[in-house]
Amino acid sequence: MTGFFLKKSFFDGWDNILTLGILNIGFVALIVMFLGAPRLAGGSAPLSIVLLIACIFLFFFYAGGVSYYFSEYAMDRSRELRELPGCIARTWRISAVLAAITSVQLLVLTVGFPFYLTMGGILGLSAVAILFWVSIIWWLIAQWVFPVTAQLDTTVKQQLKKAAILFFDNTGFSVFLGIYTLFNFLISIPLAFLVPGFSGILYSHQIALKLRIMKYDYLEEHEGAKSIPWDELLGEEDEKMGHRSVKGMIFPWKD
Repeated sequence: MTGFFLKKSFFDGWDNILTLGILNIGFVALIVMFLGAPRLAGGSAPLSIVLLIACIFLFFFYAGGVSYYFSEYAMDRSRELRELPGCIARTWRISAVLAAITSVQLLVLTVGFPFYLTMGGILGLSAVAILFWVSIIWWLIAQWVFPVTAQLDTTVKQQLKKAAILFFDNTGFSVFLGIYTLFNFLISIPLAFLVPGFSGILYSHQIALKLRIMKYDYLEEHEGAKSIPWDELLGEEDEKMGHRSVKGMIFPWKD
């Protein structure tokens, strides 16, 4: 299943590379705003903090809309760009919650890490370790939140709860998805975050949940099953994708 996920994420991203690039322009603009907030504040620390938090909220509002936008693509359907505002409207509540949590988390890490490192000793190192691992676990859980919002459409409380359940029930794959996300983030840096960028990352998260839902649908129909026949479950998806190769992608006339 992991291999198919990588294949589908890559080729789906390539097929929609123009859309990814267009939507990533919005993320680039928000990053520039975030980096420029301290200068815009004119040296005022309180105003700088307010502007940075505002940028975080704008980022998550936009990210929630983009993720919801690509949920249709993950289902092998498409949208028009004019639908993006409606997607943002559908996800603004959970986006606001994630933005608030992220703002608090960044504040705690910014203040807590230096403080506990300065404290030293077993207590200080233990506190740093706890902050680090709690942050990592939360980020791994958070990558499921927007897909759950789009594909399962529950309340904010249920969205967070189901994202946590997905993480703990699929810990290995969640860690892999987190590493894949980090990889995509790093390769986006030299490409100015235009490809794959945050749009590509959010798109891959939607694909990941779509494939994991197949597991739960199968377990619901086959109670007590001890293994998941991924080859069988992914047969239809593989057929839809058809024969694809990197060589054929670059030189389609040779495939």
